[in-house]
Amino acid sequence: MAVNDEYVVEILEGVGLIAAHEGRAALEQARREDRDIIDVLAERGHSKQDILKALANQFGMETISLRGLDIPQEVLDQVPGEVARRYKIIPVYKTDNTLTVAISDPFDVETLDSLRYILKCNVEGVVAPAEEIDVALNQYYARPPDSMEAVLEEITEGTVTMPTGGLEELQEAEATEADAPIIKLVSLVILEAFRSRASDIHLEPLSRQFRVRYRIDGVLHEVESPPKRLQSAIISRIKIMANMSIAEKRLPQDGRIQVNVMGRDLDLRVSSIPTNHGESIVMRILDKQSMLLGLPQLGFFSDDQQKFERIISVPDGIILVTGPTGSGKTTTLYACLNYINTPDRKIITVEDPVEYQISGINQVQVKPEIGLSFAAALRSILRQAPNVIMIGEIRDLETAEIAINASLTGHLVFSTLHTNDAPSAITRLIDIGVKPFLVASSVRAIMAQRLVRRICENCKEEYEPTEAELRLLGPWAEEVTRSTLYKGRGCKACNLTGYRGRMGIFEIFTVDDQVREMIYRRVSAGDLRVRARELGMRPLREDGLRKAMAGQTTIEEVLRVTMGGGEE
Repeated sequence: MAVNDEYVVEILEGVGLIAAHEGRAALEQARREDRDIIDVLAERGHSKQDILKALANQFGMETISLRGLDIPQEVLDQVPGEVARRYKIIPVYKTDNTLTVAISDPFDVETLDSLRYILKCNVEGVVAPAEEIDVALNQYYARPPDSMEAVLEEITEGTVTMPTGGLEELQEAEATEADAPIIKLVSLVILEAFRSRASDIHLEPLSRQFRVRYRIDGVLHEVESPPKRLQSAIISRIKIMANMSIAEKRLPQDGRIQVNVMGRDLDLRVSSIPTNHGESIVMRILDKQSMLLGLPQLGFFSDDQQKFERIISVPDGIILVTGPTGSGKTTTLYACLNYINTPDRKIITVEDPVEYQISGINQVQVKPEIGLSFAAALRSILRQAPNVIMIGEIRDLETAEIAINASLTGHLVFSTLHTNDAPSAITRLIDIGVKPFLVASSVRAIMAQRLVRRICENCKEEYEPTEAELRLLGPWAEEVTRSTLYKGRGCKACNLTGYRGRMGIFEIFTVDDQVREMIYRRVSAGDLRVRARELGMRPLREDGLRKAMAGQTTIEEVLRVTMGGGEE
């Protein structure tokens, strides 16, 4: 259930359905066996239908039996099969703009809210037993034989056996017939993530659920989750594939999986970390074809692209790309290297990890455990006489000083920093201990970026911004209202989100003589921002709004990624 078991018992005692001593005994059993309180009460002789009715009444909802109910096809067509299965609901009837759906948990108001957003109509709930909803899903929404649900049905209680040997023994042994369903299930999880254009797969053990979520276009979406009883088997299978120790469950581990999916070679970076209810696994999907973009594909407008191309063509100095984790900094750096990668230039990168191999570029993998840190690698590669150096991230004073010294001796250096905006990168370097005169002499330009979702071209339609959105836009509201704005209605191509793919929004800060003088004087990031605006820098929000007015993204997306980032 969506709320705690004590509240369920309190409601049932209040309506006289169970006695106080029965409630206490059922609660103790539910906690001891880690089971749903309703299942425990049903096992003790109480009618599940009566329990659901009492709980539904608490929220002013009705109960319904789906047995023998003939649901019209036009009602079923209101909810796509993948949505019905994901939320475990069945549409039962529709009147005007209100769709009534059957849910098994009367407390689960989040599902109804999500359906209102996805289906773009008013959604009301009635309560039906979970078993009847499962039967109706199988009856009304046929599933392909290679779907996750179909594979889960193959896995009965006795199918899965837990491995007992060490990693070496398991890698040497052939997969048995009993292992096949779990192997197929894990493969399906990866395949469905790739089909959905996901960048990450999250497998999260909760108290009564083994949740699977995909990060698609930067937003997490929950998908069909396997039963909790399969948690250990699935995690062990992934750890074996990633060459991680299945015996070690108390410490975090990292590994890699290389797979071929639909003709594409994918590299999965796997991370495990122990939590209260088991090991949480995250698999980052690294797709070389999607990573190696050119500058035009990043999302620049033509004026910003020309400006940025001029910046990265300078012979020496430091060029920084800033933004939080997941804002596309590495993709931008790779696009820069591709643009300047010519036979007359020697380019060396220092990365942690090396995510993609790029033809014609020397890439160094940082290995702190053997003493090969960013700083140590940088000292060595300077003896290799490179023209261009890319440092995955400036994390400390030692790395920053070596990078700056390299830029002052004729090298072009690219790197990233974690700051909210471009001018803050200057104060960040000074804060970690770099002398202001070195920062002023070496930094040529800084670009801050975020990623916003693109409007799906298949279901793009005009819309009017809300009063709340216009209030948040402040000085840009008037200009926005003069433009035609668009948003995605939601269709099968975009999985009903209204978005498909992502693009960057940018602010580009070039350093001139006046800015250098201000850096010498250690002025604040606010003063640097004022000078940057004078030099023509557009804040992130302004660049995002230009792209919204051009019909590429939505006001909602721009506000989502720039809120509180100092873009005003």
